[in-house]
Amino acid sequence: MSRRTGDHPVELILDPYSYDFHEDPYPYYRRLRAEAPLYRNEERNFWALSRHADVLKGFRNSTALSNRLGVSLDPVSRTPEAYRTMSFLAMDDPGHLRLRTLVSKGFTPRRIRELEARVTELTDEHLTAALRADSFDYIADFAGKLPMDVMSELVGVPTEDRAQIRRLADTVMHREDGVADLPPSAMTAAVDLLVYYADMVRHRRSHPTDDLTSALIAAEIDGDRLRDDEIMAFLFLMVVAGNETTTKLLGNAVYWGWKNPDQITAVHADPTLVAPWIEETLRYDTSSQILARTVVEDIELHGTTLQPGDVVLLLPGSANRDERMFDDPDTYRIGRPIGSKLLSFGSGAHFCLGAHLARMEARVALTELVNRVESYEIDETHSLRVHSSNVRGFAALPMTVKRA
Repeated sequence: MSRRTGDHPVELILDPYSYDFHEDPYPYYRRLRAEAPLYRNEERNFWALSRHADVLKGFRNSTALSNRLGVSLDPVSRTPEAYRTMSFLAMDDPGHLRLRTLVSKGFTPRRIRELEARVTELTDEHLTAALRADSFDYIADFAGKLPMDVMSELVGVPTEDRAQIRRLADTVMHREDGVADLPPSAMTAAVDLLVYYADMVRHRRSHPTDDLTSALIAAEIDGDRLRDDEIMAFLFLMVVAGNETTTKLLGNAVYWGWKNPDQITAVHADPTLVAPWIEETLRYDTSSQILARTVVEDIELHGTTLQPGDVVLLLPGSANRDERMFDDPDTYRIGRPIGSKLLSFGSGAHFCLGAHLARMEARVALTELVNRVESYEIDETHSLRVHSSNVRGFAALPMTVKRA
């Protein structure tokens, strides 16, 4: 985005619903960090924080910045009922802590570890099918299928229903160009997902199995148990937030690997670089770009006092490219030191519960890919981006491969 046209400065406008912004948000972020670290959009009625230090503080300041109205800018989603679809992500303590603790009784590190063997099987199944052709859509034939199947495997969705659940999740996330709200199709899909999970939870209560849904039903702390609607909301959160962001991570990784051939050549030569490849992708082009918070008490930022009711957007996509925190941040460099500076999974009380699962899935999937594919080319002309107010990635990514 040029800063000047002729002798006239170009106005800095951050619009999370703009298709131009979806194509490349990083020039916008760069200007925000330099010119407006506390940015105000009067038309959309929000503030935005773009520097790493501010985004980190925002994630950790759950006293002044509330999750209670959810984390989306979409007006229809910003209600006290947001928790019904976004679970504890749309709660503050003590309710957030109670629900997250109960959910953690079922969503355990051991369950994730035990799932890895099945993730490997599903990866082999989908990759083998995709590699029957020299050219295929990496998203439609692999990256869009695997995370949803892993999630469905985890929670207990039958194989025959998984394509339907994947379609509904995609529809929930789609946004129309410039439209600042959920389209009717997304609202219908959200209702259909909740109805499906309601039926599944009711069935599991009388027919328990060894899946996560049954474990959530059985979870108990001092007599406190999860209600059906709480389990449904968590399942909805998993399928929309967890599945979508992992699909986008897998797509972003292969895209930026292709755009940086020297980097991806090193990974093909040494598959132990897959983990650093994932971390650099999470930093360079994270799936989760924007998260909203609601001000609940006066807070001063960059000389301005924000008041209760104000909406603040935290921009981890910008924070991960902040030149104050990362050396040469606009260069994609696998193996750079990142560590705890990464904000793709948030920080503080609301740190992403599924971070370990996402990293494990990506590691298994991308390791298998580099082991079975010597090189690949992406048809960028026919690639399509997802249009979402907070998630960044590809809806289509045509690929031609040379098998190993």
